[in-house]
Amino acid sequence: MPIDLCEVTTLKQLRAFIRFPRTLYRDNPYWVPALFMDEYNTLRDDKNPAFEHCCARYWQAYRQGRAVGRVAAILNRQHCEKWGQPYLRFGWLDFVDDLDVASALLATVENYARENGLTAVHGPLGFTDLDREGMLVEGFNEMGTLSTLYNYPYYPRHLEALGYIKDIDWVEYQIIVPSEPNPTIARIAQVALRRNCLHLLQARHKRELLPYTKEIFHLLDDAYQHLYGVVPLTPRQVEVYIDQYFGFITPDFVPIVLDENGHMVAFGIAMPSLSRALQRSGGELFPLGFVHLMHALKFNDRGDLYLVAVRQEYQGKGVNAILIDQMNRNFIKLGIRRVESNPELETNQLVRSQWKYFETHQHKRRRCYIKHLEGAATTSS
Repeated sequence: MPIDLCEVTTLKQLRAFIRFPRTLYRDNPYWVPALFMDEYNTLRDDKNPAFEHCCARYWQAYRQGRAVGRVAAILNRQHCEKWGQPYLRFGWLDFVDDLDVASALLATVENYARENGLTAVHGPLGFTDLDREGMLVEGFNEMGTLSTLYNYPYYPRHLEALGYIKDIDWVEYQIIVPSEPNPTIARIAQVALRRNCLHLLQARHKRELLPYTKEIFHLLDDAYQHLYGVVPLTPRQVEVYIDQYFGFITPDFVPIVLDENGHMVAFGIAMPSLSRALQRSGGELFPLGFVHLMHALKFNDRGDLYLVAVRQEYQGKGVNAILIDQMNRNFIKLGIRRVESNPELETNQLVRSQWKYFETHQHKRRRCYIKHLEGAATTSS
């Protein structure tokens, strides 16, 4: 039976594009939907400031009138310029267990890349490093998180059959929170604070964090600039991320380390797990989705780590231990018993080594695939 690919050009089609995984994963206990409004705003060129340097096209696949897949193609010009890689990104890739469907979707992306003189297609990736990225290749029976993709085991099999190979992997850990602060980490943290003339921001209310939000993203750009595929965020992107995410964050989950002049040296961002709440809400805030989310923020024994960053000149000086010790103490105080690390690049040994003092289980792995193309056009359209 033929597969029809329809390009998404209207808001009605975009809503259907976003909601397609709800049908595909309806009975799957591990899939966690993204918040619909976040996806809607991310994929709209009039809402997402990444479109200042990106362009994107989306397609939905149908067979006999029934949706069977979707894919996004993203050209991030900043990535091409910074890394010297004329690559096209694919993301929002979902499909039924049918190689023909996967082939039709990715062939469309590959043709778009060739038309624009690009030499490779890689993904799953988003517009920025803060979007969901990486295809799950291990851990299919583990609960997803707010910030990660979930997919069936047949996804990587079909991609590899279509000529896609590993470019890089991320690994994820489940961390058991000890009942008492780890004495070794606490000692390293105290030494690091004293030797470097540092101190922790003592914030009691969310409003006390707001003056530091832009500095958080500036530090993020500084600390992450060498990591795979990362491009700096624009001022407008920073504003959007602050509006989008800082409404959920509380000071207990955001330790900030300052130097003697009050400048930020390091920060960490964690949250109570929203996985179950998002499953119950279906990714919708209304009519009752926000109730599930608010309950999860207050009553939860599981947490998620999102971002940890240390200014480059302070790396290797024990500053990570300050953040880990503080988050550990707050997890204990708030009754958090298990924490998801969320994705860490397999090559980032500095980050991976920090869990050696804890009981951990490396339970997930996700992959960025790449396919180098032949016959790319010589001019860009």
